[in-house]
Amino acid sequence: MSDRVTVIGGGLAGSEAALQLAARGIPVDLHEMRPTATTPAHQTDRLAEIVCSNSFKSTAPTNASALLKDEMKRLGCFLIPIAEECRVEAGSALAVDRDAFAAAVTRRVEAEPLIALRRSEVRALPAGDDVIVATGPLTSEPLVESLTSFLGVDSLYFYDATAPIVSAESVDTSIAFRANRRDAADGDYLNCPLTEEQYDAFLQAVLEADRYPLHDFEKGKFFESCLPVDELARRGRLTLAFGPMRPVGLIDPATGRRPFAVVQLRAENRDGTAYNLVGFQNRMRHGEQRRVLRMIPGLAQAEFYRLGRVHRNTYLESPKILDRFLRARKDPRVTIAGQLTGLEGYVECVATGMLAGIFTAARRTGTEPSPFPPETALGALLRFCTEHDGEYRPTNVNFGLFPPLADRRRKGRERNGAMVERAREALTGWLEGSPAEAFPAR
Repeated sequence: MSDRVTVIGGGLAGSEAALQLAARGIPVDLHEMRPTATTPAHQTDRLAEIVCSNSFKSTAPTNASALLKDEMKRLGCFLIPIAEECRVEAGSALAVDRDAFAAAVTRRVEAEPLIALRRSEVRALPAGDDVIVATGPLTSEPLVESLTSFLGVDSLYFYDATAPIVSAESVDTSIAFRANRRDAADGDYLNCPLTEEQYDAFLQAVLEADRYPLHDFEKGKFFESCLPVDELARRGRLTLAFGPMRPVGLIDPATGRRPFAVVQLRAENRDGTAYNLVGFQNRMRHGEQRRVLRMIPGLAQAEFYRLGRVHRNTYLESPKILDRFLRARKDPRVTIAGQLTGLEGYVECVATGMLAGIFTAARRTGTEPSPFPPETALGALLRFCTEHDGEYRPTNVNFGLFPPLADRRRKGRERNGAMVERAREALTGWLEGSPAEAFPAR
């Protein structure tokens, strides 16, 4: 066996896995196919480029995503602190300047002497050595065929979409007002308010807009937590008003009342020169997008830096093929990380990359830790993607994946707060019982 570990994919999971291995003294060959080969979604050759939202989700104390980030930092995660350094203001969400974030991760990886960054496409699963496959939802077809043939499974897929980005200067701030939900002070979001009449006209335009078609032989399977607005619009008149256009917690200073609906814009970079339309991923044709989105009050003169688009994401039916350490049951030298596992979301991708690096290093050094407690966010994710029984569909971290509390009378934030405290205690106990050399970064 070579002393080097091969990591395929320089996205969020692959970059984190490579850094974790290097922190444990293990040399890494990190393969990233861009710019030699491109994808339908990426625009640069930087590592850890994020292509959809720029949000790493909530930092609220009783939120499952916040708990996951906290656990990852306790275990010595590299990319979450980098995300915090590249933060743009977005209320209680950890949103990042995506260009600054990708550049920072690229610099960090390139500065690591134990990581050899190889700009080449891996078209087949390497034989013999330990390998972490973290090629993400846009894995090239040759590698998908090699991987699924090796594992003896079919790949699955769903459709994902990116939200439009507009120039800040082109937003009419005499209409769009600045506020966070339920926050009386000036906020971090720009909010475009709609009356009921404006909402109905906008909805009708969305329904009538021409869309890019899916292939005839593919079913239109979308990730439920990231549905395109044109799909949501077809579920009923008020679906958007109760979804991405919900006005809850917002008062339009021009009227002193809550709008019928709003479109929220979140800063895309630290300079505040660009904003993305929160939750407005869609597959309308680009000419139609410009026409329809300019119907939104405040965006009549919108200049679009990027328009929404849809791309196909590939993932594996992980519970059938992976053990509790993300290793292929067929051959433990192969570890799967990132969205290929069927875990959806930036933070979840980084988490699986972190775990893949930790587990691979531990197996090599004989310091393998015990399985994560299922009461922790990391343990809940691992249990879902390796033990789930039933239809396997992509998911984000959420408290529905955790074991229930003994006291089931607790509801809402009280229940979530109790789950957070239980998770922290469980992780503390797990760390105390784990080999110290397994976590040199903590």
